Amino acid sequence: MKSRRIQRELVTVSAMIDMYCRHEHRSENIRCHDCDRLAEYAEQRTLNCQFGKDKPVCAKCPVHCYKAEMRQKIREAMRYSGPRMLLLHPYLAIMHIIDKNRFKCENLKLNERTN
Repeated sequence: MKSRRIQRELVTVSAMIDMYCRHEHRSENIRCHDCDRLAEYAEQRTLNCQFGKDKPVCAKCPVHCYKAEMRQKIREAMRYSGPRMLLLHPYLAIMHIIDKNRFKCENLKLNERTN
């Protein structure tokens, strides 16, 4: 079961990728194939984070689980959409800033999974 914070993080990253795709790839209502793959990859990485519900925002995480290529793509998307989030998605932007300051790396504990 996803926590509300993780669900919100998924919505936030999806909104950021949508904004980036509309600008960079000139797509109207639907993401291009590459951005769709990036969104699916980001969702998979978020849901499978080893820190579970205590997951920090990815920029502050001590473990970088993105492949180099995908990490570069998500950086580009966030670099473009980050400053615009306050205008288009103010709630998500503010909550992301709060989450960035709330979940510190020093307090992280690995999620105890039994697979």
